[in-house]
Amino acid sequence: MSALWTWLRTPRGPMLWFEVLLIAVSYWLYSLVRNAVPEERATAMRNAHRIWDAEQTLGIAAERAINHAVDKVTWLIVGMNYYYATLHFIVTIGVLVWLYRRHPGRYLTARLALFATTAVALVGFYFFPLAPPRLMEGGGFIDTLLVHDTWGSMSNDGHNASVSNPYASMPSMHIGWSTWCGTMIVALARPAWVRVLGVLYPLATLAVIISTANHYWLDAVGGLLCVCFGFAVAYWWFGALPWQLPRVAPHLDPPAVRSRRS
Repeated sequence: MSALWTWLRTPRGPMLWFEVLLIAVSYWLYSLVRNAVPEERATAMRNAHRIWDAEQTLGIAAERAINHAVDKVTWLIVGMNYYYATLHFIVTIGVLVWLYRRHPGRYLTARLALFATTAVALVGFYFFPLAPPRLMEGGGFIDTLLVHDTWGSMSNDGHNASVSNPYASMPSMHIGWSTWCGTMIVALARPAWVRVLGVLYPLATLAVIISTANHYWLDAVGGLLCVCFGFAVAYWWFGALPWQLPRVAPHLDPPAVRSRRS
């Protein structure tokens, strides 16, 4: 058992078949759990008004003005709608593939940080159902997916929880995942222009989630706290952050496989 424990906590080269299987199963479980959260519409609406009132008290409740201003530029808001619906997954998977191929010694630590970020977000979804601004009753926000009939709008009316839970807004995983992506790119990419893109990606994502009325500022703060938790878990488990490890690590078979070979 001690040998297995040591192997699990040792940075090592990843195994392709295992990573593909793990990511597929993990995303399936994430979707299953996220959409299985009780659809507490009344609670979600109350929490939405609480968040909105808190932001007004803090003097940061600018989401509605931004939402209305950007919606006047049709090509921009439609582009943001598609950004919201697609890049969240495409860029995250792309960064995972890049890490696997170019930074195998750092991959497991980075992957754990992402998984821990997502896991703690599920806790937030369960215990704090929250209606996004576009669904908040009396909020005066424009539901840009619905108005512009953008692909992906099947989950935008609150009646399709079987497809996507519309009240899983806190924390924002668009911010959590994009910040994870940006951090890994800034820390590990060599070309300066790529590192600049790494900085801009979470900032652009923040602009998108606010402009499309999918999240509040405080949802973004929640996403940042989740990604900080994720990197803290990775550091605790492996004893280092991804960029503190060598780019290439030896491939280590599980103890059971090594014992059979010997």
